[in-house]
Amino acid sequence: MRLAILATLAASLLSGSLSAQSYLAKPQVVGGNPGPAHNYVCPNVEAGGALDCYLDAVLHLYTMCRHVKSLEIIEYGYDKSGEGTNTAKSDSCITKQKGNIARPLQSALREVGGSKHATEELRALHDLWLLSVASLTWRAGESDVDYTARTGFVYADFAQRADVIREAVTVQRASAPKASIRQASRDKAAR
Repeated sequence: MRLAILATLAASLLSGSLSAQSYLAKPQVVGGNPGPAHNYVCPNVEAGGALDCYLDAVLHLYTMCRHVKSLEIIEYGYDKSGEGTNTAKSDSCITKQKGNIARPLQSALREVGGSKHATEELRALHDLWLLSVASLTWRAGESDVDYTARTGFVYADFAQRADVIREAVTVQRASAPKASIRQASRDKAAR
């Protein structure tokens, strides 16, 4: 039994399947149905790096908690959606999504590590995301239109910050010194 497990682990390590997008949980078969091509943390990223996954996760996981909060509002009404145990669903969603976004965030930080500006902007985006999911609660006296606008306009902030991050990474990569192929070969041989 142990030998079979070790052989499977060795085969997967050698095939590189564990290194490719290792920041994502592996899809599982549930009830005979195959899992999604990507983990639901960043479902809109077909092929891309950790940064692309994280930027998609910011939007997707915020939307997930926003929908859960909408269900509480439908179930209890605005006035009572924040009372007592009525917030249990959204509190659970926020806790779960904080855990789900942690690995993509750490991987994205490693990916943009060469750019101080991109790293700072990535951390600022994460802080905005944390603040946004925490402020999904309805505020006393707030109209439906005001609540919807307040919780919906954050998408524009997410998109703007994502553009700044992508630009910083592009600038950093363009300005990075390019080592010649011959020099890279020498460096590799020296190791």
